[in-house]
Amino acid sequence: MPSIAELNIYPIKSCAGIRLSTAVLTDTGLSAGGVHDREWMLVDEQGLFLTQREYPLMVTIRPELGNSHLLVHAPGMPALQLSLQMPASATVQVTIWEENFSAVDAGDAAAAWFTQALGVSCRLVRSSPQTRRFANQKWTGNKLVPTRFSDGYPILLTGTASLDDLNERLQQQGRDALPMNRFRPNVVLDEMEAFEEDYAACFEIGTDIQLRPVKPCPRCPIPSIDQLTGAVGPDPLDILQTYRANPLVDGGITFGMNVILGSGTGQTLRLGDEVNMQIAF
Repeated sequence: MPSIAELNIYPIKSCAGIRLSTAVLTDTGLSAGGVHDREWMLVDEQGLFLTQREYPLMVTIRPELGNSHLLVHAPGMPALQLSLQMPASATVQVTIWEENFSAVDAGDAAAAWFTQALGVSCRLVRSSPQTRRFANQKWTGNKLVPTRFSDGYPILLTGTASLDDLNERLQQQGRDALPMNRFRPNVVLDEMEAFEEDYAACFEIGTDIQLRPVKPCPRCPIPSIDQLTGAVGPDPLDILQTYRANPLVDGGITFGMNVILGSGTGQTLRLGDEVNMQIAF
C-alpha cells in the first residue's frame, strides 16, 4: 500500500521549502505552525511575481518555522523575522501569469531585505482573506477551489517511483540522478508504480481525508536548478519529453499531479501514513 514519504511546504513562492513530519490540510494546501504553503511571494515594481526561472538564487532564501513568526535566512544576511499576525498594510495589486488580484504588502523593511538578498528591486507580499484566487474550474469539475500563490492548484503530489524511472533514464545517458526537491512537491508517495499517480481518481488517508487529483502538472525549467545552491545545470525536460508529453495539457511535459482537497479540512497528514489509492476507470 502506498504511504507518505515526504511532506513539504514552500512558504515564500519559489524560495526554499521546509521538510515536515506532519502537515495540516486546508482548502488552500498544506500548513504547519500557522504558516501556509505559498503564503508569501516576491513581486517586482509592477507587482509581477518573481520566480526561480528568472532568479535562480531565490532557492538560497531559506524560511524556518518559528513559534509566532517565520524566520528567513539568506547567505551573508542577518535573519529576517516575519510576524504571523496579518499586518495592517495597504492592499496592493499583484499578478501571477495573467491573473490579477490583491495581496498585502509586507512593508519597507522586508522589501529592503529581499532586494539586498537577491540584488534586484522587489517587494514581499502576503496572501490575506481579501486575496480571492481560485483554481481553474475546467479541471476542478466546476468546484470553486481557493489557492494562495501557487501556480494554480493547492497541492502537488508525486511518487518516488516516478523519479526513480526518470533517474534511470538520466543515468543511462551518463547524467546525474536528481533529487525530488527539483520538482518541488508538497506530498510524495512511495510504494507505487512509476507514474501510477497519473491514473488515480483519489487518495484516501484514514476515514476522513480524501485528496483528488485533477490535472497533470506541466513542467517548466525549474527542475534544472539545484535547490540548494541555485546553480543551473542540464534540464531533465529533454529526457522527459521523450515519454511524458501529455495530450491532456496540449502536449505539455508532465511530472506529478495537481491535487485538491476532497475532504479533510483541518486534518493532519503524517509521514508514514498509509494511502488507499483509487484508480480511475
